[in-house]
Amino acid sequence: MSVVRLHWGCGNSPAPDWLNSDRRTAPGVDIDRDIRDRLPLDDDSVDYVFSMHALQEIPLPDLIPALQELRRVLRVGGVLRLCLPDLDAGIGAYLDGRADHFQIPDQHARSLGGKFVTHMLWYGHSRVLFTHDFIEELLQKAGFERVAHVECGTTSSIHPEIVELDDRACESIFVEAYK
Repeated sequence: MSVVRLHWGCGNSPAPDWLNSDRRTAPGVDIDRDIRDRLPLDDDSVDYVFSMHALQEIPLPDLIPALQELRRVLRVGGVLRLCLPDLDAGIGAYLDGRADHFQIPDQHARSLGGKFVTHMLWYGHSRVLFTHDFIEELLQKAGFERVAHVECGTTSSIHPEIVELDDRACESIFVEAYK
């Protein structure tokens, strides 16, 4: 049986050899549907899911149902790997006066506070901000059995290739949750 791997929230970066899903239609997107409308996948049909900076675009009241939907499609023992904006890292950079942490050009915001807010909300696309304990709480409420905090490029899973889409290490939380 071949491994089924879902790249949820792929945006304009669908990955070869992945089942790519996004709410928008774009070249390379296999499933163009909002996760809140149920993914057209069978229960227990995916070995692992990867998502890079997509969950924060879901409104707060819909986070647990979205995570439950990702859990639904995972096989027993399957893993969800999330890469999320790290609020703690952003606050630390702000308090330390490190404007270079924020990927905001001066023409968009010159002040440290402006760069912090614009970066953390990513020009208004982010609806929710995450800390390690908050994402763990959400994942547990969504029914995941175990949550592991991991680093960019490392995994606690049996699928070493799950990290191949990792990026944005300096500004992100990486977490894996198991069904």
